[in-house]
Amino acid sequence: MSNMEFGPVVVTTEHRGVFFGWYSGPTDAKTVRITDAQMCVYWSTGIGGVLGLASAGPDSSCRIGPAVPAITLQGVTSIIEASDEAVKKWQAKPWS
Repeated sequence: MSNMEFGPVVVTTEHRGVFFGWYSGPTDAKTVRITDAQMCVYWSTGIGGVLGLASAGPDSSCRIGPAVPAITLQGVTSIIEASDEAVKKWQAKPWS
């Protein structure tokens, strides 16, 4: 995780949550904190799943919730580094 410190990530949880934000560190093996966090509540099949959200980012078919200053997520199942392209699209907040 050292190369991900404070970098942009997509995080998935046991309860099927999908979040984007800036990696702020784990508190234990199943818990992670991200800042400037957003949740993807819907994406179409054309996105390519959570890896598509991390590599290409959300598009106008996605439903992205408003950003919050920080969130600590429990039951983490994956932490995926987000590409520069994905970060730009997440930050555009494509809720529609």
